[in-house]
Amino acid sequence: MEAMVEQDGPLLGVLQTLHPNSSTTTLRKMLTQGRVTVNDSVVHRAKHEVCVGDVVKVLPRAKAEEITPPPAPTPVDIEVLFEDETLLVVNKPAHQLSVATDRLEVDTLHSRCVEHIKRSDQNAWCFIVHRLDRETSGVMVLAKTKDAKRELQSQFAERSVHRLYTAKVEGRPDPVTGTVRTWLMEDKHLNVKAVNPDHPRGKEAISHYSVTSSDESTSMVDVMIETGRRHQIRMAMQHLGSPVVGDERHGAATNPQGRILLHASALEFLHPETDDPVRFEAPLPPAFS
Repeated sequence: MEAMVEQDGPLLGVLQTLHPNSSTTTLRKMLTQGRVTVNDSVVHRAKHEVCVGDVVKVLPRAKAEEITPPPAPTPVDIEVLFEDETLLVVNKPAHQLSVATDRLEVDTLHSRCVEHIKRSDQNAWCFIVHRLDRETSGVMVLAKTKDAKRELQSQFAERSVHRLYTAKVEGRPDPVTGTVRTWLMEDKHLNVKAVNPDHPRGKEAISHYSVTSSDESTSMVDVMIETGRRHQIRMAMQHLGSPVVGDERHGAATNPQGRILLHASALEFLHPETDDPVRFEAPLPPAFS
């Protein structure tokens, strides 16, 4: 239904002329529903002034359509500690691989991080810079560009990255502070063994440790590593006669939390873009309490 305005005035008056049997409330509802146009433009205000010659139309009642909105994307299950255009820093949970092995596991920390950044840009990618053992939780940094990856890996290789771990160990290391320097080797089954310094496949592992607290059966130990060998801290604590709680492979007799109580608590390095020192920390999981 439409009409040409013959006298200047409010739009509501024109609607009352078109629908003389409708209440003011009904006419106002037509406006709020977007059913009224003036010169083909939707108008919602009853007091809108129309002029002689304007064309007012009342559109048919819109049929209600049940539209099911697309489901919101499920949040990616990662804990982001920091993110910018170059870095993605996350808190890795225990029991999760950093990256897929030869078995091509689908659900890894790396795969989740890639999924996370692709939510914003389908062409984005992130690169593994370093790894944590499956059973170890804590801070991990990934690079969003190849240049950042090269720069960060260079810092790791030059031992300029500050890596602090927290371990809950059985007993009390003696002495309570010191350095464990060993040579480690991985066999073809990925088992780590201590070897002599002159072993052709041995790699030096340097761990500085300090006991921060103790009770009758366990101690909390801060460990700063210079090198990043596989199972380095676990081997160092075994060497001291105080294996990490839950680390049955390296001599632990207890496993109350169903995990190895080793956590990468802090990571400090130079930002690959700005060259500024940056430090990231991950709080201790409840299992350490």
